[in-house]
This record gives sequence, structure tokens and C-alpha cells, in this order.
Amino acid sequence: MPRLAILTGCLLAVCFASAAMAQPAPDAEAAIIREKLTELNSAIQKLKAGREDIRPVADVEVFAKAAEWIVRHNEFYKPDYAKWTVDVLDQGLKRAAELAEKRTPWFGRPGSTILGYYSDVDGSVQPYAVTIPSSYDPKSPKRWPLHVELHGRGDTLNEVSFIRSHEGKVPKADAEYIQMDAFGRTNNAYRWAGETDVLDAMAATKRLFRIDDRRVTLRGFSMGGAGAWHLGLHHPSLWSSVGAGAGFCDTVHHLSLKEPLSPLHQQLIRIYDAQDYALNAFNVPTIGYGGELDKQIFASKTMHEKAEQLGVKIPRLIGPNTEHKWHPDSLKEFMAFHTEHTAAGRPRYPAPSQIRFITYTLKYNACDWLIVEEQIKPYEASTVEAEVDGATDTLKISTKNISVLQVMRDVAANVVIDDGKPLILGSAAGGLLPGVYFEKREGGWIAWDYNQSHKYAAHDNEGDEPRKRHNLQGPIDDAFMSPFVCVRPTGVPWSEQQNEWAKWTLTRFEGEFDKWMRGKVPVVNDTQVTDELIETKHLILFGDPGSNAVLAKVLAKLPVKWTKSGMEVGGKP
Repeated sequence: MPRLAILTGCLLAVCFASAAMAQPAPDAEAAIIREKLTELNSAIQKLKAGREDIRPVADVEVFAKAAEWIVRHNEFYKPDYAKWTVDVLDQGLKRAAELAEKRTPWFGRPGSTILGYYSDVDGSVQPYAVTIPSSYDPKSPKRWPLHVELHGRGDTLNEVSFIRSHEGKVPKADAEYIQMDAFGRTNNAYRWAGETDVLDAMAATKRLFRIDDRRVTLRGFSMGGAGAWHLGLHHPSLWSSVGAGAGFCDTVHHLSLKEPLSPLHQQLIRIYDAQDYALNAFNVPTIGYGGELDKQIFASKTMHEKAEQLGVKIPRLIGPNTEHKWHPDSLKEFMAFHTEHTAAGRPRYPAPSQIRFITYTLKYNACDWLIVEEQIKPYEASTVEAEVDGATDTLKISTKNISVLQVMRDVAANVVIDDGKPLILGSAAGGLLPGVYFEKREGGWIAWDYNQSHKYAAHDNEGDEPRKRHNLQGPIDDAFMSPFVCVRPTGVPWSEQQNEWAKWTLTRFEGEFDKWMRGKVPVVNDTQVTDELIETKHLILFGDPGSNAVLAKVLAKLPVKWTKSGMEVGGKP
């Protein structure tokens, strides 16, 4: 099925934290950096040549990427940054020589090590840091707990400073877990490609090390705390515990907005505002912290109160007489909370027997054995209260604003949804698929048969009415969280003025994404778009139906009427 095709009808603009004053490297260091970067890039190309699996090369290429981006954006914020960049290149050259000899001495050593992975979003190489405890034995079958640490905002943060702060650091003597520090593509509060970065770096860590999936802790402070609220409560079944220090949990208060948002914007902020997902703390132990004198204590206070109103616990720690930092005693309590829940781990499948879950978007639609497949109204609260009655082997579910629901079949033998008639769960649809799909119709809920379920699971909706569903639900920002490509027009435009604007918009987007999302925007001409590209990537179309052949091709399928004289949406010009 073709992936989402998007028409750029407005300027793609997002607000990021302001960076410190950028400046180029001094001339002497700049010459050394250029020379070493050229040498390292040449070594990387040789390492990739003829290699079927290039993933190990990412551990080398992250050092070249760090030097390339600091140069291209003049991010030498302090005098030491030039020296650090030379050091980074030397480390990359050392690793390149070792990998050429089929050696990876940096892998699995105690302490903190920079690793890399290639992102499917834009093909870029991205860094992450893994810290291995001294007691780690790569030959042991033991599966280790994982702590995912999210950093705070840093005006002078880039790949070079990230590498500098992690590479070769000594492990904590008493650590009984492996730690992964996410780069998150710098300062975007772990949203968009920054969110994908955390999940992808986790996946890369699990591929390389024996990680216990039932014992994954998410924690962070400041912007990292905001990321913990966001990722923890939007993906509640990924973690054994979640801890947010300071950070923010909403849009209006955090940005000190005085004017009320429009009804549309009030809906859209529900996609990300963690305060609207407090119910999901029922499914994952969650704790908040704030310093008594820190204005960002608002987040832990708000999340605690929101949860309490729903009968859910989010304990909060308060650092006495403390501003925007950890109080030592609070940090001990915070880490003790995670130690306790790491020991317990997440319930073994098919547990838990009870789920209370909320979402406002199909982007964040899953919790353990339950998936919200379709909403009645997008950006409105969709809730599920589900509990297994062990005496009757029946799953009882109450829903709100949900039209299609998937439940894993081995949770119970039968299911009752919204006090309707009992339906078969365990052996439904021939017992041939892991999950059973239920659809709400005028007369109540029904279970889909095997053919309908298989077609839906395979995203085979050719000829059907378009349906919003997970990863194809919009809005536009969702397209940049998974593989995408911008499609440049090459034909004759209907409007030269619009064509110039489209070119300017693409150029600006390339620059903004490169700077703030730390990757090069993939761009192809409309004449280069293949069926495979349509099938595997989101398409960001620039131009008009005259200049962009792909746009002309899909125009009939869009809810937009576009002619040379104007556009109509919903019958209105």
C-alpha cells in the first residue's frame, strides 16, 4: 500500500531551543580538521565497499559525522571545540584502522562508549552512548536491565560535545544495569525524529547486548524530564518504570502563552501534552521530581494531581530549597524507586490482567496486549478500561471514541465490549492471527473473520475508502518520524510565483532540518519516483500539478480540487 503522500501547502516550521553564538574554527585547526575528515571519509568508504552489512561501520562514521556537522554549521561554541573535533577525528581514524583489521576493541568494554546506527528516517548516521558496568561478562547468558537516559537542553550541544562527554568515561562502581544515553538529535525535547532516535538507539542497544525487555527504565532531567514524561506515558508498555526530573508536561504553561489557543490548536496539542496522558501511569510505575525553588516543579505537581483525579498514582519528590537541579536525597529516592521496579520487572505476558489506557492519536495507540486501531473522532480522548475476569475467562472492556480495536487472542477465551453480547476471543478468526480485530457498528461490536483481519493487518486496502490508522494518521509532522523523501518538481508550473515559493520552502526546510535534526534531507526529482519509493516512504511533494508529475498523478485521490485558477477544500475556495 502506498505510504502517506503530503502536499506542502504551508511552510514547515517548528520552534527549537535557541543555540549559543555559532562561529567557525580558527584557521590552523580548520585546516587540520579538513585534512583528517577527508582521510576518515576515505577510510569509511573503503570499509563499506563490498560489505553486505554496513551497520558496524556506523561506530566509525559517527566520528566523521560529528566533524562534518560542526564545520558545516560553524558550531565551535568554545575555544576547546576545535581541539575536541581533532580528537574526535583521531578516534574515528583509530577505529577505522581497527575495523579494517576486523577488530572492534571498543565493543563491550567497561565504561561509556560511543556507538552509531543508520537511521531509516533520513539515512543519516546517529550517535548514542552505552555504559557497561565493570561486572559485565559478554560470555554470560545473563540478561541485563537497561536504563535509558535522556539529556537536558544544551545551547552548545552537538555531536562533538556529546562524544566528548561520554567516550571513555569510567562506569559507576555499583551499577547493576547497562545504560544507554540517547543523543536525540540535539534539542527537540525528543519529538519527531528525536523521538524516533531514542527508540532506534534502544533497538540498536538490544541488538548488541543481552537486554531484559521486562526491565527497561526511562529517566531524564530538565528537557530529558520532558522527554521522559512524553515517551514514558505515550509508550507505557515499553518500560518497567519512568522517572521525570523537572522538564515540562504541557504546551500552554511551558510557553507562557497568554492568548487562548484556537479550537484546532487545542486539539492538536493533545498529540504531545503528557498531562493529557496521565491515565497511562496506571500501566507503568512513574515518578516525578522538582526542586522546591524551580519553576519547572509545575510538571511533577500537575502530573501528580492529574493522575490523582483519575485514581492513578504518580508520586512526586520535592528537593527542599533547591532550584533547577537534583537534590542529593531526592536523587537517592528517585533511583531507589527504579531499583525496586527493575527488580519486579513488567508483568509477564499475557499479564497484566487490567489495562487503563488513553490516547488522542493513533500514533500512540498500544499498551501491552491492546491496540486502538481506529478512532471515531481524531484528537479527542479515546479510552479503554479492560480487565480479565479469571473466574469466567472473559475480558471485559469499556471504550470511548474507538471504532476498531485489536486484542491479543491469548488474553482470555471470550470478550465483552461495552456491555454487549459475549464474543469469542481466543479462537476467533480461525485462531490463525496473533490479534483479533473488533469493530464497532450500529448494532454493537463484531469480530472480523480471518480474511478481513489478514487484509487489514497487511495494510491491503486497495479500492477501499481511505482510513486513518497507526503511522498513517497525520498530521504532517508524523511524516518526519519514519522514512521520507522530498519530491522536487521538474515540469512546467501553473504558477511561476508559487513555483518560486515552493523552491524557497524546500531550500529552507533542507537547511532547518540539517541544523536541528542533524541529518541531510533526502530529495529526488518527481521523474525519479518509483513504485518502490511510493511503497516505502512518505512523500513530501513540492510544486503544483503542472510542475510535479507525482502530484498530478495523485490529485484525483486528494480531498482537494486544484485547478490553474485556484483550489477548493471541502467545496470551499
